Amino acid sequence: MEPLTEHRLVSGPVVYGFLRLIRVPRARQNALAASLAEYCRAHELRLSGLFTEREATGAASAAFNGLLDALALPDVYGVVVPAMSHVGPKAVALERGRQIECTGARLLLVRRARLTPSTVPRSGPVHRPHPGTTRVVDATSLS
Repeated sequence: MEPLTEHRLVSGPVVYGFLRLIRVPRARQNALAASLAEYCRAHELRLSGLFTEREATGAASAAFNGLLDALALPDVYGVVVPAMSHVGPKAVALERGRQIECTGARLLLVRRARLTPSTVPRSGPVHRPHPGTTRVVDATSLS
């Protein structure tokens, strides 16, 4: 009888990490690399390599070109970054995002973009509209 899949060593989709670390302390570098590894472990992804950019350059850098070469390998699922800022400044990130997309790989963010103040749920009074009146319900007055 064959063992269950859960009892076999099964590797998840292959991803590569990318970090943009310009003037970043060694402890921060280690923490970011560990966060990528933990994200991959939690999402059953296989982190096959980590490319690190250490100098502020345009869209083309040795680290990013190496990443693009790795993404051209067969069966690569995507790129994992801590946040969009690791892809580069906005203009560079747009171009790099387009290049990553052209390879067929996915760009996976460990940390999503922050919500703007208008989209953050409020913990204050809840407003419920009724025909002709507006009723304000405050959680502290419900006792």
